[in-house]
Amino acid sequence: MFVTGEELNIETVWQVAHALNKTPLELSPDAAEKVKASRNYIMGRVSEGEVIYGVNTGFGAFSSVKISDAEIVELQQNLIRSHCSGVGEAFTPEQTKAIMLLRANALARGHSGIRVAVIDKILEFINKDIVPVVPSQGSVGASGDLAPLSHLALSLIGEGMAWKDGNQVEVKSLLAEKSVEPLTLQAKEGLSLINGCQVMTGIGLLGLYRARDLLWLTDLAGAVSLEALRGSRRAFDPLISATRNHPGEAKTARNMLKLMGETSEINESHLTCEKVQDAYSVRCIPQVHGSAKDALRYCLGVLEVEANSSTDNPLVFADEGKVLSCGNFHGQPVANALDFAAVALSSMASISECRIAKLVNPAMSELPAFLAPKGGLNSGHMIVQVAAAALVSENKVLSHPASVDSIPTSADKEDHVSMGTIAARKLDKIIENTQNIVAMEFLSATQALDFIKPLNPAAAVKVAYDFIRSEVPFAEKDRVFANDIETINQWIVDRSLISKVTQEVGELEW
Repeated sequence: MFVTGEELNIETVWQVAHALNKTPLELSPDAAEKVKASRNYIMGRVSEGEVIYGVNTGFGAFSSVKISDAEIVELQQNLIRSHCSGVGEAFTPEQTKAIMLLRANALARGHSGIRVAVIDKILEFINKDIVPVVPSQGSVGASGDLAPLSHLALSLIGEGMAWKDGNQVEVKSLLAEKSVEPLTLQAKEGLSLINGCQVMTGIGLLGLYRARDLLWLTDLAGAVSLEALRGSRRAFDPLISATRNHPGEAKTARNMLKLMGETSEINESHLTCEKVQDAYSVRCIPQVHGSAKDALRYCLGVLEVEANSSTDNPLVFADEGKVLSCGNFHGQPVANALDFAAVALSSMASISECRIAKLVNPAMSELPAFLAPKGGLNSGHMIVQVAAAALVSENKVLSHPASVDSIPTSADKEDHVSMGTIAARKLDKIIENTQNIVAMEFLSATQALDFIKPLNPAAAVKVAYDFIRSEVPFAEKDRVFANDIETINQWIVDRSLISKVTQEVGELEW
């Protein structure tokens, strides 16, 4: 597969990160020519005695310090070693591969003044499954994700740690085992490896891929709950969404009708009941779920633009004869989008918990209290709802935007920063929490459906119910519900639940 600098999308990043695409990565010939032209141009100017930031000067607050030609290689090595100041839990190998792919793609655009060999080395590492250990904390998301990208670059020069069979080993031993030579950095190449937003963007893209599944699955969970609560389909009439014109609302209404069909035995049983309107958590599914869809589509657009952008400093424009110092490494566009995604997902998780609360509250339905067959002796799903509420509140804390914060760094030279990588890490946790909340809704909603038997739910709801019941039986008495939640959550993570349902009804919209 060719890396061109222009064509990366969320699907490709996911496939490469999870080794689903076995085609070796290589730099496209056209991109290689741009990279060579950029390198030749900038080195030509240096050979004429010009002082260019990051090539023959110090970095950051040391940008006014000129470096001699004899010290240029040492300068690049010192940059990488000194900037390896990351701490905390390491990113997963999958996340790190996404970061590596994004960095190679940014360099492939030919505005960094580096050699083709640098990009080839990153791609060789990916192809041979040499994945650096990259600490997750230490980036403020301004002059690129400096600390984490430095740990990545450190492995490229044969130092630091890498992953092997889930363990951390010295990268030099792994390079020897796989007959891979480390990279020797030349002028500007260390700086070009660490200037950019590829960490926040890579983590964000992998997160949005998982979040997209949650958009579908929360519609499905809502449909299961609606049937269990004997809710109405009237709120999903296409006439309603046509009056507001938000794309996500219309898509969600169509999804709900596709999942539930025109009617079901449960629906027929309460068509003449006196209830006029359902609770908001049921009636407003198109508006709330739809808003999340619109928000995440916007965020994905921002991140895919970033994935195909040049984020170095300075940028080299060989055809125009310019080397321009700039701020394209600043993570604010990505940080804002990731915070927006966090808020949207938190709202969707909240409405899911609201439906769980309705399922366990006998004042809101004809179901037994806490979905317990023998209430009192058994507590039923009392604490399932409590656990969901805890995760919703945790999401509220995590939804505080990282992007509104800033703190001066580098002796006030870098006086405004984005905190985008913190936003990406928070989003990752919100996604994990939301997966568990949706798993809890499936658990409670399917328990509720058993109390309505022998009436059957709508076709797609029945498919989901049968799939869950294949391993998670009706709870006739209390048991360790954490095990059931984990089982359903694993079906969310491995996509087996959504795959089973879409086989029956076709793809859902998002």
